[in-house]
Amino acid sequence: MTVHTPAPDAPRTHTVLDGTPVGPLTLVAAGDALTGLYMTDQRHRPPQETFGAPADPGEPPFAAAIDQLRAYFRGELTTFDLPLALRGTPFQRRVWAALCTIPYGETLSYGQLAERLGAPTAARAVGLANGRNPVGIIVPCHRVVGANGSLTGYGGGLDRKRRLLAFERTPDTLFPLEPAG
Repeated sequence: MTVHTPAPDAPRTHTVLDGTPVGPLTLVAAGDALTGLYMTDQRHRPPQETFGAPADPGEPPFAAAIDQLRAYFRGELTTFDLPLALRGTPFQRRVWAALCTIPYGETLSYGQLAERLGAPTAARAVGLANGRNPVGIIVPCHRVVGANGSLTGYGGGLDRKRRLLAFERTPDTLFPLEPAG
């Protein structure tokens, strides 16, 4: 996965991927890199974020993102390889990179992730950075849980977090990618 800082003047565009097991996903890009992935009713959408003009889902980087998300939801993909342009503090970017090292189907606590970062007392800061992740699922912030294994905080809602974790443990347990009918 390539991560770089988005150009400040890059035009923002968006497209919507319908029919996923967690509902419609709005993909946002600046140039040829994704800058956001938002779920319906996501509670942590940054207020200054704008989605920009609608784009053809066949354009880069949307085509690759849609293909990879569909493969993920079919249980065929466990890590993403997409160009990302993420805005965040240096610490947030370190947390987001560390999230990508949590294996598919596994979880870590906020404290364990802080220890991996060499900051064992920074569990709360890790949680805050986790909550600011602009590309959930792709950067798998849903794989971080409370110290006792409880589900805590997720921008897409705890029900979606629960479903994503159950799906990754047993891919047959979610539901079809496309709704029946």
